Amino acid sequence: MNDKLTPRPVFIVSDSTGITAETFSHSVLAQFDEAEFHTVRMPFIDNVEKAEDVLRRIDQVALETGLKPIVFSTLVNPGIQAVVRQANGLFLDLIGTFVGQIEQSLGLKSSHVIGRAWMPANSQKYQHRIEAINFSLSHDDGQFINQLGDADVILVGVSRCGKTPTSLYLAMQYAIKAANFPLTPDDFERSALPKTLAPYRNKLFGLSIDPDRLSQVRNERRPNSKYATIEQCHYEVSAAERMMRREGIAWMSTTTKSIEEIATTVIQEVGLIR
Repeated sequence: MNDKLTPRPVFIVSDSTGITAETFSHSVLAQFDEAEFHTVRMPFIDNVEKAEDVLRRIDQVALETGLKPIVFSTLVNPGIQAVVRQANGLFLDLIGTFVGQIEQSLGLKSSHVIGRAWMPANSQKYQHRIEAINFSLSHDDGQFINQLGDADVILVGVSRCGKTPTSLYLAMQYAIKAANFPLTPDDFERSALPKTLAPYRNKLFGLSIDPDRLSQVRNERRPNSKYATIEQCHYEVSAAERMMRREGIAWMSTTTKSIEEIATTVIQEVGLIR
């Protein structure tokens, strides 16, 4: 069977959610532009019976495709891991590869606790994250302005430039209380920031976007409206960028950036630490 015609099977196997292994696998596999992959995530493999099912599935896929699956594993329990290792695949141990060397360096044995990468629901860190998510949801698009002083950062920019997803990502991943506030044609006509934002200038960070891309996004929301016309988008983006430059607000274009890249830039530029 021709490897180039058939996507290589990839299994993400974890005793917890599998998010860590999946994120790592995406980073690694993205380096192979000419290859195609078909990924199957198998979370909560926390006993031998489930591990044996994983073993059977990997062997079955290997038999059907004629290709050796790539297996990214964050399995901690040695017995469970030993079962999956028997499968006809390329087994990549993302925990053991590093834990052994760190044990040697520290002179300590690791705890081998399942799900340790994720914080318990009753921990202070988890509660902070939930608070940040609730804050970002209630302060989306200029809502509930009375508590803006509690925000770690306030994202500003024209409608549909990526403020809401960035706010939620910052909250979910970093427990950062991120509010977002739209800049509108009324603000541009006054040539001034909304008065609501004036006391919090040091918390502001601007997002912008290419007008053509903005028009595409807005047309998906409100097709054939003035709001989505290329002329309106050009006007708003230009006016918003002029305002941010005039007011000394750091900003970036989101056009070609992922949410992860945008959030990282915000954290660096605003000096947020979590």
